[in-house]
Amino acid sequence: MGLLGGCTSMDVVSSPSQALSRDAARHTYLGAWAHQAEQRHEAISGMTLVSDGPTAFALRASLAAHAQKTLDVQTYILEDDRTGRALLRQMLQAAQRGVRVRLLLDDLTSRNKQAMLAAFDSHPNIEVRVFNPITAGRATRLTYYLALVANFDRKHRRMHNKLWVTDNAVAITGGRNLGDEYFEVDDELNFNDLDVMAVGPVVATLSGSFDSYWNHPLAVPLRQFASARNDAWHDLLVALGEDAAQGNALSTQPAFRRMVGESGRRLLDSLVWAPAIALWDSPHKLAVTGYPPFGLTVMDQLEGAFRRLDDEMLIISPYVIPTQAGIDYLKHLAQRGVRLTVLTNSLEATDVPSLHGAYAPWRPAMLKQGARLHELRGNPVAAPERAVGEISSLHTKAVAFDQDRVFIGSLNADPRSLWWNSELGLLIDSRELGQQLWDLARQGMSPTRSYQVTLDEDSSLRWETRRDGQWVTTGQEPGGLWRHLKAKVLRLLPIEHLL
Repeated sequence: MGLLGGCTSMDVVSSPSQALSRDAARHTYLGAWAHQAEQRHEAISGMTLVSDGPTAFALRASLAAHAQKTLDVQTYILEDDRTGRALLRQMLQAAQRGVRVRLLLDDLTSRNKQAMLAAFDSHPNIEVRVFNPITAGRATRLTYYLALVANFDRKHRRMHNKLWVTDNAVAITGGRNLGDEYFEVDDELNFNDLDVMAVGPVVATLSGSFDSYWNHPLAVPLRQFASARNDAWHDLLVALGEDAAQGNALSTQPAFRRMVGESGRRLLDSLVWAPAIALWDSPHKLAVTGYPPFGLTVMDQLEGAFRRLDDEMLIISPYVIPTQAGIDYLKHLAQRGVRLTVLTNSLEATDVPSLHGAYAPWRPAMLKQGARLHELRGNPVAAPERAVGEISSLHTKAVAFDQDRVFIGSLNADPRSLWWNSELGLLIDSRELGQQLWDLARQGMSPTRSYQVTLDEDSSLRWETRRDGQWVTTGQEPGGLWRHLKAKVLRLLPIEHLL
């Protein structure tokens, strides 16, 4: 295993840096715009939900285009596709204007984009860091995964946070990574996802979360293990410009044109002003041996919201693995008279059928504790009516506590998000945003878009939906044979605590 030498060493020195100060932010275009709005809403933040994929892309592109001082981007996945390359181009153009760009990526999906990222990193105003990387064995997929296995206890832990902050004035966080399927322009699979755009005091806190990860020892500068010549960024910018010239950068999308041309006043009018706090896992959660202390987790910070529940709770998550602890908590909620509604993926809709295998055995127990369970269908709208990809999959991660408090971020309802990934989200006290989230959930739970899963008299599962104007009920779980096989294989493996 000599080729893996050095994989466990994380003794890399990085120069610390911080977000733009709030005072300096006010001298930027976006900072002045946000400050003007804050004057009318003292000590609370303005937020808007972003459920439409093209709009989510356009927002990020527009915020990059308007950046004057700093642009901080944290993501689990950055795809080398139309939207990913378009956003890279916007970031490079910002750097050309003198904007400091900090890009923080998880390691797992960045290795195969290393040459592109190294070229991006070569710009003097750009720095790329990779969180919890495998720094040796990166030459091939085989050696990379050998290194991963050799250091599995540390290296299976992933930075799952998603954050975009421009000039420490406007921030976007939520469930979206940076790629076509997250912005609903992929040819095969598209995600139903949700972000929050925020201005106000909570932005500085979100920037603080970024700094805590950026300056952590696990955030390793890309140039420590991958580099390019000093002017490589120029060739990359030319290549990305050719994408734009061919119309591949999506800057011609109607939503992008609307967003770039939209007045600041109209954006301000769409904001809901409410108390909000940013919650994130300590980055040290990914550095400890074994299970991290519960006090390092987002769930520890959410305990107060769970205790305040009165009537109902909504969970929207692409992956739901409650474990026995979750079932026990459902029983506790039922005894308190709190009703749980869950919207997740069906087997035919999930992008990870193997994870569905860990969720499936828990459905009867969830239903017996009074939960209402809805599973999004894989093709709720006939393919000819869709603008792009034929398969739709849920990727939103959100919780509504009663009708007046919401948590929206990157946290899935599974053990991996609780213990092994790092996560980020906003906890917002707002009846208006609570009602908006419930409205989005009701759209997803409508009989033409999802299956309602119930138990019959024999405690067997039933799936009910509407197709072609007719009610359809079946006792056979929808989904193809291959998906069923992949889901069943996982049930045989004792790895639920890692999922």
